[in-house]
Amino acid sequence: MNEKDIEKQTVAPEAAEAQDNRNAQNDAETQTAETVQAEKAQAEDTTQAEAEKSDAEKLAEAEATIASLRDQMLRQMAEFDNFRKRTIKEKAELILGGGSRVLESLLPVMDDLERAQANMAQASDVDTLREGVDLIMQKLMKTLEANGLKKMDTQGVAFDTDFHEAIALTPATDEAQKNHVIDCVQAGYMLNDKVLRHAKVVVAQ
Repeated sequence: MNEKDIEKQTVAPEAAEAQDNRNAQNDAETQTAETVQAEKAQAEDTTQAEAEKSDAEKLAEAEATIASLRDQMLRQMAEFDNFRKRTIKEKAELILGGGSRVLESLLPVMDDLERAQANMAQASDVDTLREGVDLIMQKLMKTLEANGLKKMDTQGVAFDTDFHEAIALTPATDEAQKNHVIDCVQAGYMLNDKVLRHAKVVVAQ
């Protein structure tokens, strides 16, 4: 055996071992690549599942929010309807109650008028009857004033369309009378500082 044969025998095992190492390395790299690819695919599946799960959770939260808002809206509508009905009822009771108080306060005046009417058939003194009627009128006016009604004072005041209604114009005999009320045909009344009825007046021009 010459030196070349010995060299071949020596090199061959080393080359075979190197080839084995390369093959093993290639196998390892292939396995690693496959593992990485599998892990990547698994990660993508997991991410997609999480995304789908997140969308489902968002949808569930949105539906819960909508249901809550709808419930709140229905409650508020019911509360408003109850408030409206209660307000209408209280307003009606206030109007009826206010009217009943006014009428109740007028009953004593009605009693006086009935007594005066009964006495008219027997009384012969006109002055006494007139005095009685005057007292009843004073009592009536006090009762009405206690309920917020007040008669307008129109004699000699300046004409004001907010309070007066001119039904006639007459020439002024004095310069100071111009555009002033000189006669009241129908009295005007205020109710709680608000015009209830305009006074019908004659105005000097």
